[in-house]
Amino acid sequence: MDVDGIKKLITLMNDNDLCELEVEEDGRKVRLRKHEHNAASGGMMVSLPMGMQAAPPVAGAFAPPSPAAKPARTDVFEVKSPLVGTFYRSSKPGNPSFVEVNDRVGAEKTLCIIEAMKVMNEIKAEIEGVVEAVLVNNGEPVEFNQPLFLIRKDA
Repeated sequence: MDVDGIKKLITLMNDNDLCELEVEEDGRKVRLRKHEHNAASGGMMVSLPMGMQAAPPVAGAFAPPSPAAKPARTDVFEVKSPLVGTFYRSSKPGNPSFVEVNDRVGAEKTLCIIEAMKVMNEIKAEIEGVVEAVLVNNGEPVEFNQPLFLIRKDA
């Protein structure tokens, strides 16, 4: 499925007030879902199952998530990418990052932005805690379900 096909599916969802849509074509699945925090503004999330990509990857374009990024401790929460896109630590080049290591964050605190199909998607902390690590560099491509941040949960 190409970008135009995905855009048509998004239009179909918006025209019919759907919250989620999954389509399988030629053995590839595309799942579209509106985020709760974006639903009111019509924000859309495109997700593909692990190992599935909408187009063949460019050699070396995406690095697989590091196995060392998985926390062994139970007091650490991984914030993972809900979609494929480009990771940005701030809202504009030159602006300070949304968060730094050792910053205390609340559940609704914006951690980063992931740009996908020219749509800026804010990624929230989801829990209260302290940022232990930022696992992705600014401007790098990210994959679906790739760990982005480690947050130590408040006790």
